[in-house]
Amino acid sequence: MGRRRVLGGLLLLLVLSAAVWAESQDYYSLLKVNREATTREIRQAFKKLALTMHPDKNPGDSTAHDRFVQVNRAYEVLKDEDLRKKYDKYGEKGLDEQQQGGRYESWNFYRYDFGIYDDDLEIITLDSGDFEAAVNSGEIWFINFYFPRCSHCHELAPTWREFAKEMDGVIRIGAVNCGDNNHLCRSKGINSYPSLYIFRAGQRPEKFNEERSKDSLVRFSMKFITTAVTELWQGNVFSEIESAYASGLGWLITFCCDTGDCLESRTRKKVAGMLEGLVKVGWMDCTSQGTLCESFQVTTGVTALFPPGSSLDQPGSILWLKTLDGREIYNQVIDHLPDLERLTSDNFKGKLAHHRWLVSFMFGDGTAASNEYKKLQAFLRNDNIQVGRVDCSADSELCQSLYIHTPCVAVFKGLGIHDFEIHHGKDVLYNIVGFARDSVRAHVTTLRPDNFPSDRKEPWLVDFFAPWCPPCRALLPELRKASIQLAGQMKFGTLDCTIHHSLCSTVSTCTAAVRNRRTPAGSVDHCLSVFLSRQYNIQAYPTTVIFNGSSVHEYEGQHSADGILEFIQDLVNPSVMILDPSSFNEKVKGRAEGQIWAVDFYAPWCGPCQALIPEWRRMARLLSGQILVGSVDCQRFQSFCQGQSVRSYPEIRLYPGNSRQPDRYTSYNGWHRDAHSLRSWALSSLPKASVDLTPESFKSLVLSGQDHWILDFYAPWCGPCQHFAPEFEVVARVLKGKVRAGKVDCQAHHQTCQSAGITAYPTVRFYPYLGTRRHEHSGEHINSRDSNVIVDVVTQRLQRLSPRLQNKQKDEL
Repeated sequence: MGRRRVLGGLLLLLVLSAAVWAESQDYYSLLKVNREATTREIRQAFKKLALTMHPDKNPGDSTAHDRFVQVNRAYEVLKDEDLRKKYDKYGEKGLDEQQQGGRYESWNFYRYDFGIYDDDLEIITLDSGDFEAAVNSGEIWFINFYFPRCSHCHELAPTWREFAKEMDGVIRIGAVNCGDNNHLCRSKGINSYPSLYIFRAGQRPEKFNEERSKDSLVRFSMKFITTAVTELWQGNVFSEIESAYASGLGWLITFCCDTGDCLESRTRKKVAGMLEGLVKVGWMDCTSQGTLCESFQVTTGVTALFPPGSSLDQPGSILWLKTLDGREIYNQVIDHLPDLERLTSDNFKGKLAHHRWLVSFMFGDGTAASNEYKKLQAFLRNDNIQVGRVDCSADSELCQSLYIHTPCVAVFKGLGIHDFEIHHGKDVLYNIVGFARDSVRAHVTTLRPDNFPSDRKEPWLVDFFAPWCPPCRALLPELRKASIQLAGQMKFGTLDCTIHHSLCSTVSTCTAAVRNRRTPAGSVDHCLSVFLSRQYNIQAYPTTVIFNGSSVHEYEGQHSADGILEFIQDLVNPSVMILDPSSFNEKVKGRAEGQIWAVDFYAPWCGPCQALIPEWRRMARLLSGQILVGSVDCQRFQSFCQGQSVRSYPEIRLYPGNSRQPDRYTSYNGWHRDAHSLRSWALSSLPKASVDLTPESFKSLVLSGQDHWILDFYAPWCGPCQHFAPEFEVVARVLKGKVRAGKVDCQAHHQTCQSAGITAYPTVRFYPYLGTRRHEHSGEHINSRDSNVIVDVVTQRLQRLSPRLQNKQKDEL
């Protein structure tokens, strides 16, 4: 018996130890990644853990399930941009309403189906955050939309990898996991897997429908490389070369003879695609143009690069290539091309005064990446963006004045040297090109101590961020979009808190944040670059603050331009009333008959409360004119909230329109706290504005009556019908006095619905009165379940009917 007790105690100790182990580590530590890890790195780390920790691989470990649930939950949160920000800011408290990680797949799924292309360097895995920038960069993209459980997708994978290696550098080869990016795939019309599409900027995508072999894929993709390969001969060679030289372009010419080697047709085209905009590509048939080839000192098959201004009199100016491999030719040509224009302290200010520039700030010798930057001139030529470089090793004072301490790329917008924006996205051409094009149109400025809006005379939106933070990088393009929409109304700036410590950090805030959030403390100096000062009370990245005069508002919402615009609109016209005990008693308890209030009792320190804020504001806007919405800060008014029997946060209550029972309320117990779920719950409390119709009243009131009618044909068991019911009541209230609203239960009155031709639920029909008896089929179908759309359709229909009805009344008189 004693031994059993000991064993039982040991088992309990093991279980408790597992629970303590899971709780003592934050999500980044559980996945063994750092806080700046990309989504791809997080996915790779999780897969590695899944293959060893999965319960299927540890059948004798009673703690394996609980341990893997924690790891799976960490992955589900960190792979999601919005959940990741909530976790970074509030820890697990901000996720109390989220149940990620409870369910997981079999070990075989993680071994064979998870992250198919994560380890393939030639294949770029795109997600919703960088898809649009990629396909609109000007490069050709061939993208494989796949689903992890699709057998055909797995059959294609080896061929897709071989194809990617074949076309590396010619076009971009990408992959989108539609399991992780369902919304993106649906928005692109993807309804079968795998779906293969060619994307070109400004043109419709082209679908691949041929046999899925490597040769077919290569042949199909080569059709979209439109760069010309010119045959040079005595009649055009000198004019073609002079024309190219005048444009600053050189020539890559392959000479084809009976002996030696020249590039075959397909390789010429591939190389032309790789070097588009940098050099012209041509070929010369030396069997028919022998004398011409001899004038180029060519007697055997060979390929050569003739840079602008090169001459046969200067042999060192010509690059003779000794390879037939397209990728090697590309690398040698790129190496040989002149570098970007050098900007120095002497000419920097003058060059940037009136022209838009993309500037690469380097420290010492260039790298392979800086060689690739030579292509930027070709991509941005039509955008009137010049491209240059600054060597910060030689011009350290210039770089220090701009607070540039590491290699980076920045766009200067033609308004002098102080109006610029630094690129913090992927260091790849398609991302840099997209950034440059967006940045010159947007109104976002990189902030520094000398231009930080401390006086706040104008409204400013300032994004406090860290370049290593993935959600921060995802937010930046959305800020650019919002700045275009609000041009002239609000200024936008970004502050890199890993550089500007004096603006962004203090020791006390750092240590408190580390203690409260259970993150690794490290040194104070390192921590200072992670947490922000007491002045703005910023605890995580990105934190976006709006300064409007003396008012300071922290943005809480989706990382999207629309979310930012909604938030700012709400600041101008607040949709939520801030209530204190006095105004609560006056407005909520003293409400007029029929007036309904929705109230959120919250505490600022509560993670779920913070997560609710943007949804509560959005719900309030959706309910505008129908239900009044307020909020009470229970940290500030603690005794008042206790008097209202508020026991937990957030507490969401609806106070109905019966003024004789001012203390009566209904609490929200729903699982989802998004704006639309809350709106549906609130609307369900409103008195019904529609009428229930029977077969008899349908005939007498609708078909034979003299009113306009809008009808909802539904079935009680139908989920979409239940979801639509509150929307229809909004329609009924808005149109009251102009159009009557009715509901027909098609389960109880099947024959009536069948006679009316109803085949799906819910179905919305408008029955206008045209002066004569109507028929069952005369209703006009409205293909929407959005109350605003339905009201607009009916209102427009009534406006068109008005002259007709007036003429009919005159005729009757």
